[in-house]
Amino acid sequence: MAGLRFADLQSRPTEFLDFTSLTLDEFQQLVPPFEAAFHARMAAWRMDGKPRTARRFTVYNNCPLPTPEERLFFLLTYLKTYALQVVQGRLFGMVQGKANQWIHVLLPALLAALRALGDAPARSLTALAQRLGVAEADAATVVTPLAEESAPVVDGPAAAPASPLVPMMAPNGASSAPKTLLHRRRVRVGRQRTIRSKMSCWSMPCSSSSASATPAEAASMTSALLTRRRIPCPRGAG
Repeated sequence: MAGLRFADLQSRPTEFLDFTSLTLDEFQQLVPPFEAAFHARMAAWRMDGKPRTARRFTVYNNCPLPTPEERLFFLLTYLKTYALQVVQGRLFGMVQGKANQWIHVLLPALLAALRALGDAPARSLTALAQRLGVAEADAATVVTPLAEESAPVVDGPAAAPASPLVPMMAPNGASSAPKTLLHRRRVRVGRQRTIRSKMSCWSMPCSSSSASATPAEAASMTSALLTRRRIPCPRGAG
């Protein structure tokens, strides 16, 4: 399944910026810490989100994202365009389920890399004051008016949970819908009855007069067909 590749856009800087919001130089500076954070995560966790207990992570031959640049390009493109996962997977040559796994694996690595570089957005007033090099009271004068303008009106006090840096859905799991076990005797008998009823309907002759008949007339016609005996033809008759 062919798809979009980093090598296809690195020679087109304007289009690369449209896909990732980064220049090629900024992208290359982000690759080493991102890859280090990615391998640190994969040393403890598997692709399906479960703890790693057996062999270590290796990039297999037919991996849809074989290089660090491909992995970072995949995630930045998803964050910039925020496409459906089925569309994102189609762009990069994988199914929706694999795209879902890669997004949930690569996003924590990107956040760890941004925090290591000091480029992650401040998530508290104290962190913002430390980054700006000012007191918390001075930083509050910048944050408070914006919070008052965007805060919704509520009747009672409510504790607002800390919002994530990048919201995303939970990983794909097993479906909770009940499954029909086709090997059960009750299911097999029901299917056989349905097939027999369909075959009896198909074997009945149909004419224009019977199509417009009432239910009572149709029942009498059916009984007549079932009770009618076949008249043998005498020998030698033309």
